[in-house]
Amino acid sequence: MKKTLVFGASLKPGRYSNLTIRKLMANGIETVAFGHNSGEVSGIQITTNLQDFHNIHTITLYLNPVVQPNFYQKIVDLRPKRVIFNPGTENSEFYEILKKSNIEVEVACSLVLLATRQY
Repeated sequence: MKKTLVFGASLKPGRYSNLTIRKLMANGIETVAFGHNSGEVSGIQITTNLQDFHNIHTITLYLNPVVQPNFYQKIVDLRPKRVIFNPGTENSEFYEILKKSNIEVEVACSLVLLATRQY
């Protein structure tokens, strides 16, 4: 599997981004994480520096649409193949920016995709 960046990762075990990190790891998917606070989840270091990331295939987004504009260009600059917009992150303005940059947009739940082997 290709590398996934969990964008908006949380250290709190009850958060969906945290659970996604654990599920990605359990499925043998190379995983990296970016969040507001640094720390570790299932052996994956959450970093607050986007410059640490290279060769990202998929970004699974857990970031409120209100703050997403601060990261539009940074996400485009990572040149992922696709961005998954999880429930609550939907943002049609960002979809268009990504599509113009030839980045696939998928509006779905990463946890459901993993559970149904569609990831």
